[in-house]
Amino acid sequence: MLGRKEYTYDELEHARSEVVGQLAAYEVLAGTLDDPAGLAALEVFSPGFFTTMLLALDRPFVHRLHLVTGTDGNALNEVEMLVDSIINHGGVLQPSTELTLDPETSVTRIAFGEEIHLTVDQFERLAAAFFVEIEKKFIIEAAEFD
Repeated sequence: MLGRKEYTYDELEHARSEVVGQLAAYEVLAGTLDDPAGLAALEVFSPGFFTTMLLALDRPFVHRLHLVTGTDGNALNEVEMLVDSIINHGGVLQPSTELTLDPETSVTRIAFGEEIHLTVDQFERLAAAFFVEIEKKFIIEAAEFD
C-alpha cells in the first residue's frame, strides 16, 4: 500500500475501540489478582503484553506519511521509533536518521539504548497522545450535505 495522508473517522474509532477494549480487559485481569504469585505473574506478563499492544496501536496507521506527521518528536513518531526498535533492534530504542525524539520530553521517557518495557501507564499515555495526533493530522471530515 502507498503512504497515506488521511484516514477516516471510522478507521480511527475502530482502532481506538480495539485498544480501549484490550486495556479494559487488562485492568479486569489486574484487578482480580491479590496474591503475591498472581501479582508476580502479571509483572512478568505485562511488558510483553504492552509491546504487542504497541504494535497493534501502530498497525492500522502504519502507512502514515512523514509529510503529514512531521519529523519532530511527536507521539506518532515516538510510536514509529519504538516499533522499529522492537522489530529491528531487539527491543532497544535506537535513534532515527529521519525523525527526531528527545527522550526527556517524550511521552514514555525511554532513553536511547534502553530496553523497551512499557508499563500500563506509559502505554495509556502514549496511546492517548497517538490518537490525538492521528485525529489532528490525518482525519478527513465527512462531506457535509445540506
